[in-house]
Amino acid sequence: MVDSPSQATGCHAAGHYDHTGGHLLSRRTTHTTRTGQPGRLPRRLSQLYGGLVLYGASSALLVRSGLGLEPWNVLHQGLAEHTGLSMGVVLTIVGAVVLLLWIPLRQRPGLGTVSNVLVIGAAMDATLGVVPDARGWALRIAAMVAGIVLNGAATGLYIAARFGPGPRDGLMTGLNQRTGFSVRLVRTAVEITVVVTGFALGGTVGLGTLLYAVTIGPLAQVFLRVFAVPSAPDGSTVVAAGQPRRAILRR
Repeated sequence: MVDSPSQATGCHAAGHYDHTGGHLLSRRTTHTTRTGQPGRLPRRLSQLYGGLVLYGASSALLVRSGLGLEPWNVLHQGLAEHTGLSMGVVLTIVGAVVLLLWIPLRQRPGLGTVSNVLVIGAAMDATLGVVPDARGWALRIAAMVAGIVLNGAATGLYIAARFGPGPRDGLMTGLNQRTGFSVRLVRTAVEITVVVTGFALGGTVGLGTLLYAVTIGPLAQVFLRVFAVPSAPDGSTVVAAGQPRRAILRR
């Protein structure tokens, strides 16, 4: 649920990790958005929304595999089982609630943050509406692998667009800043909590959950390099800037 949201209009990552699985990909992030190349903004917007749509679609493939979901989607699926709402609607509602938690944590959303809340759930529901459950082990494993790899590509696409973190990632960085605990510790505690809660509610935990946790960081690293938007040359106009900070990828 990407994800590769940080507080300015964009973020230029100088190293990265972990969305909507939570892996730390970048140690230092300088928030800058420059207007030196006219064609850059359309490319960044295309990457942002293409990445978010792909993120929702790839998460739907993991659902259809039946072999385990990303940590936050375990919770979303469990809540959907008990509310009668679709997973995409639950994902959107949870994202909005998490975004409200940014207020006391003094985090500032970007375009990518708000778009993350609105687009991923809709893309997930649209994909679930046309893709049936995978039948047989070969198709289930194929759906699982495709979902994980495409999720990594989606993370690379929308994080490289530099429009801000997803709501869940901002929650983790905000807790890190307010509590003093490491990002890794905060992420681990939050994700264990959502997985255990989601599993208790009926969410699917399995091989896909484990493989996602192990592989999404390296995959996102690779795709961040593939989809990196070149930095503007010196002398171009700075539109927004912020302080260096850790970057978390999310959904």
